[in-house]
Amino acid sequence: MHNAAFGALGLDWTYELLDVPAAELPAALERLRAPDVAGANVTIPHKLAVMERLDGLDADAMRAHAVNTIARDGGRLVGSNTDVAGIRSAISDVGVQPRGANVVILGGGGSARAAAVALEGAHLTFVSRHPDDDDLPGRVIAWSDRGLPGLVRSADLLLNATPLGRREEMPIRPAALPKNGAVIDLVYVTGGTPLVRKARSLGLRTADGWGVLLAQGAMSFRVWTGQEAPLDAMRETLEP
Repeated sequence: MHNAAFGALGLDWTYELLDVPAAELPAALERLRAPDVAGANVTIPHKLAVMERLDGLDADAMRAHAVNTIARDGGRLVGSNTDVAGIRSAISDVGVQPRGANVVILGGGGSARAAAVALEGAHLTFVSRHPDDDDLPGRVIAWSDRGLPGLVRSADLLLNATPLGRREEMPIRPAALPKNGAVIDLVYVTGGTPLVRKARSLGLRTADGWGVLLAQGAMSFRVWTGQEAPLDAMRETLEP
């Protein structure tokens, strides 16, 4: 996606995938300070861990307590959270007004925190593997909580911010999907995740991870280059 964008604007830049184990994270960040590096994206499991090693954070990154984009500014590394912009775009697509809405967010990691920022003003319930340990901006319950199906069923929005549901499994039982609400799944797979496909079959408003990926990628592109992203060129590389 980013290489297509660089090519469309005639930039002699490349976007490369780096598999960075946790023990090598400090060294990887130091390499970003090189003069020929503009920045990087950050994904699971480093979105929180990088924060203490950066020289600055933008407002969304501070509010989300997570970073997914790093830009080199001279000798400084500045963290941003473009996931917030991507999720805001999806929320708009499904027609949910955050203020006062009842929202269930599956997950408690960096993507869930970004969703919370995008959903400012909503009543948030997070479903977490570690409900007693997570410092999240809302109610936190366990996956085993017996009230979970009812909460999701009556929600204005269900948002999956976990990696669950890439293949045939769903992160929650189909019978518990919102009765009249919307569904956003941040996971992106060809043809849509099982969660999105089922929600669509029930006539619910949905947005999947492809749109979020494109929107947050366009924002990252602007952070690194200072130029507007060529959305058509980026979109053509995706397979929704």
